[in-house]
Amino acid sequence: MAAADARTALKFLLSPGQDHDASHGRELLKRIGAVDGSPYLVMDRAYEGDQTRQLALDLGYVPVVPPHPRRRAPWDYDKDIYRRRNEIERLFCRLKAYRRVCTRFDKLDVMFSGFIT
Repeated sequence: MAAADARTALKFLLSPGQDHDASHGRELLKRIGAVDGSPYLVMDRAYEGDQTRQLALDLGYVPVVPPHPRRRAPWDYDKDIYRRRNEIERLFCRLKAYRRVCTRFDKLDVMFSGFIT
């Protein structure tokens, strides 16, 4: 899910539970497309891979994601901006408060997506 703040989801994709999030995150970034200016793209550590960071840079974003602690060449990131990631996590928490979303009562993707939308 790409979100602007704690109450505004921009775009989301459904993925199988057993898949890694990074590949689906790259697909979501491609669907959003390039942007004007240099907005920050605050990402979870699951998206700290080189492919995801490079795609974000190519699309005009400034990726804000901490490097894995064992990386040989870690990069600098804005820690103050990264602290605001909890706003996005609050959006996930708000969605999961709905029992229908949390337990995935809807078996069809179209019904589940419709409820989230």
